[in-house]
Amino acid sequence: MNAEAAAGTDGRLASGGPTSCGPAPGEAIAHNEGESAGGAAIRPFLAGEKALLIDSKGRRHLVTLRPGGQFHTHAGVVAHDCLIGQDEAVTVRSSHGARYLAVRPTLAEVVLEMPRGAQVIYPKDLGPLLIMADIFPGAKVLEAGLGSGALSMALLRAGAHVTGYEVREDFAARAIANVTSFLGEEVLGRYDVEVRDLYEGITESGLDRVLLDLPEPWRAVDHAAAALRPGGIFIAYLPSVTQVMALREALPQAGFVLAETVEVLQRSWHIEGQSVRPDHRMVAHTGFLTAARSAGERSARPTGDGAPPGAAYGPGAP
Repeated sequence: MNAEAAAGTDGRLASGGPTSCGPAPGEAIAHNEGESAGGAAIRPFLAGEKALLIDSKGRRHLVTLRPGGQFHTHAGVVAHDCLIGQDEAVTVRSSHGARYLAVRPTLAEVVLEMPRGAQVIYPKDLGPLLIMADIFPGAKVLEAGLGSGALSMALLRAGAHVTGYEVREDFAARAIANVTSFLGEEVLGRYDVEVRDLYEGITESGLDRVLLDLPEPWRAVDHAAAALRPGGIFIAYLPSVTQVMALREALPQAGFVLAETVEVLQRSWHIEGQSVRPDHRMVAHTGFLTAARSAGERSARPTGDGAPPGAAYGPGAP
C-alpha cells in the first residue's frame, strides 16, 4: 500500500490527533551515535528523504519525510518529526500505540510503491536488464520510453549517464520527479530527458548502450545501430512474443549480432517450521528481454554464404 496516497497529501495532513514518538513496550528507541559497531557511518533520516514504515504484520508504507508532516492510517498517526534526525531502524509508535520500524527503502521497494503514470518495469526484470546491458559507471546510455522512471533509477544508481527520450511530456515529468525524489536533484547532472520520438532518429553518437521500452522497437534498430559504438549493446523490453519475433527479424538486418531473448520468472517460497513449499502465487510473465550487440563495421561485410549480416558471429561461428 502506498501510504502517501492513503494519507492523501504526500503522507501528511494539516490536522490530526496527537502522536507518539516513544518505543513500543519493552523496546528501546534508537539514538544517534554517529557510528555503528562495525565502524560504518550512521546517517539519520533527513527532511525530504523517503522512509519505509513497516508495521507489526510486515505491511510496508512509503512516506516522504517533511517537517510537521504526519502519516495517517486506521492505526493512528505518526509524526514525521518523530523520524527526522533519528537513525535508520528506529522504532516508533502511532497515536494509537501501533509499532512501526523505519528503514530506508530499497530501489525495488520504491519502484513498486512510487507514483506511476505508466506501467513500470518490475524489479525482477531490472536486475537482469542491468546485467544483460553490462551497465558500468560512466556508461553513455540512451533510454527511450521512460514511463515512470524505474529503469532510469536503476541505470543512474549503477553510475550511468542517461539520455532519456519520452514522447509524452507528462510521462517525462513524472519520470524526472520520481528519479529526483529517490536519488536527489544532483543526479540531474547525469540525467538528460528530452520530449521526442525515438522513431524519428537518435541525435547522440558513440553510445555504449541503447535500452528501449517501446511497442515497436524494430522501427528503431537502424537508428540504434548508427548511434552505438562498435560492440555496444542494444536491449528491448517487450510484453508479447509476436513483438519479439518482429524485433529478432530486424536485428541482424541492422547489423546486430549475438541476439538473445530471455524471460524472468520469480517464485517465492513459504517457509514456516516444517511447512516448506513454493508459494501458491508467483510473479510470472511481465516481459521479454532481448539483447544484441553492434558488430560495427564488421556487420556491413557480406558473409559469403547468403546469410544476413551478423550471421557469421552467432553460435558455432568460427
